[in-house]
Parts: sequence; structure tokens; C-alpha cells
Amino acid sequence: MAESRDETVRQLLADHGRTYAEEAGITLRDQPSPLYRLLVLALLLSVRIDAAIAVAAARELSAAGFRTPERMAKATWQQRVDALGRGHYRRYDERTATMLGDGAALLLDRYRGDLRRLRDEADGKADLLDRLQQFPGIGPAGASIFAREAQGTWPELAPHVDERTAEGAERFGLPRSADRLAALVAPDDLPRLAAALVRATLRGGRHSDR
Repeated sequence: MAESRDETVRQLLADHGRTYAEEAGITLRDQPSPLYRLLVLALLLSVRIDAAIAVAAARELSAAGFRTPERMAKATWQQRVDALGRGHYRRYDERTATMLGDGAALLLDRYRGDLRRLRDEADGKADLLDRLQQFPGIGPAGASIFAREAQGTWPELAPHVDERTAEGAERFGLPRSADRLAALVAPDDLPRLAAALVRATLRGGRHSDR
């Protein structure tokens, strides 16, 4: 059984083990810009839209230069709409453009533009997730996506397995429990395994990453 699970994990990582941050061109580090870009990506992924479109929209926002809350806040609403449109994120572009501007302003005002300040002020993981949900468009799903992707960079979040990951684990005969799933891989590989389980579960259909 253990060998079978190990082989399943190896195959999942080989076939699907690319995080959504990596796909969006984000080299995730404990620095303000990549953490902010991950927050934007989590917002985009949390609505009912194809994950590939959300990733494309995140790449377009970055290409437009909106890689920091300062740049996002200074951009006009129309510039944000246009960048989202280039990523084909059109069903939610106007509302999302507003939320991105408001969220950037909130991050600048409350945490001086640095999500590490949010982490340092949080009283544990639950409070950290609650604080992420202060940002417009970041509900429980968005906060959980952020945690799933960031847990290799912020150990305070690990192990984190959201419902989509747990569903994938069950489908592939792996444990749903965050602790038991994390025990199957090195800490740095847990975000990759979580993303692989989500990707493998959603493969073949149009779904949001919720």
C-alpha cells in the first residue's frame, strides 16, 4: 500500500506538479511583490471561471506592470479592465478591476503594501486566513487558494489542504487529512502535490479552482 501511494504521488508530481503561481510566472518568495501577485492570482482563481483564464489574466496584469499594490492602485480602472480583457477574463472584468484597486489601497493603508506585515500581526493560521479575507474578492475560497500555494514559503500555513485538494486526494486513493498528505512529500513539494491533485481532478472539464 505504501509503495502504491508513493508511486501515485510520484506520478502526480511528474504529470501535474506545477503550482498555479508557477504557471502565472510568479517565482514565489517571501518578498512583497511575489506575495502580492499571489494574492491577485488567488482572487482571480476564486470565481467561477476556467483556471487557465484566471492564470492568463494574472500574467497580463503582471505584464502591464501591476506587480505591486502601489502600481495597481495607481493604474486607472480602465487599464485594469483592459489587462483583464487581454487575458479573456471578461465575465468579471469590471467588478474585478474595482476590487483590485480597492484591495491594493487597503493593503497600502493597513499593511504598508507588504503582506508579510499581515502575517506577522496575525495570531495564528486561522487569524491569518481571516485577515486575507479583508481584501475585496478574497473570501474563504480565495484565502484557501493563497494558503495552498504559499505554504511552502510561509510555514505558518502548512500543512494546508483545501476541499478541492482533499477531493483529489480521495479520488487517487490518498489521505484527505492535511497532516497525512503532507507526510507523503517533502515540505517544499506539498504545494506542488496540492496543485497536482487539483489539476488532475479538474482535467478534462471547464471549472474554476474553487
